[in-house]
Amino acid sequence: MEAGRTYTIKQTAEQTEVSEDAIRYYEKIALLPRADRKDNGHRIYRQEDVERIQLITCLKKTGMALEEMRPFLMVSADSDPAEYPELVELLRSHRGHIVSQIASLQQVVDFIDMKLEEGRYRRSCSDESEDGAYEPKPKSVSPVEMSYFPVSARAGKSSDS
Repeated sequence: MEAGRTYTIKQTAEQTEVSEDAIRYYEKIALLPRADRKDNGHRIYRQEDVERIQLITCLKKTGMALEEMRPFLMVSADSDPAEYPELVELLRSHRGHIVSQIASLQQVVDFIDMKLEEGRYRRSCSDESEDGAYEPKPKSVSPVEMSYFPVSARAGKSSDS
């Protein structure tokens, strides 16, 4: 995109993969500055607006609330983070929450994987003994499973057997 070029709301929405309604909403709540208008009243956006919408999108993906984004949007993109230690601390804290969420989600994935491996539909021919009976292969247990699942589940035994 060219620095001096302007974009319609439709073009901006396509470039940022954000709906036109969301762009209007960001303007309404002042996350985006009010767009300039053409003589016919249609909004026009500049490259800086597109980059700001992309930053909003990125911060949203981290789970940050729109209101929490304001301080980050007020700072110039080429600013030195050392000039804003409070923002650096906010980002570190937010990062910690994300890391915690990732660990929690990994526990869920490990649980699902364990259940899938216990299921009959996950057997391979090599899982059967010579008499045709099913012999489950022992599963290596991750540290996450060790802390999350009861001992009977970690041992590959169901609690009702």
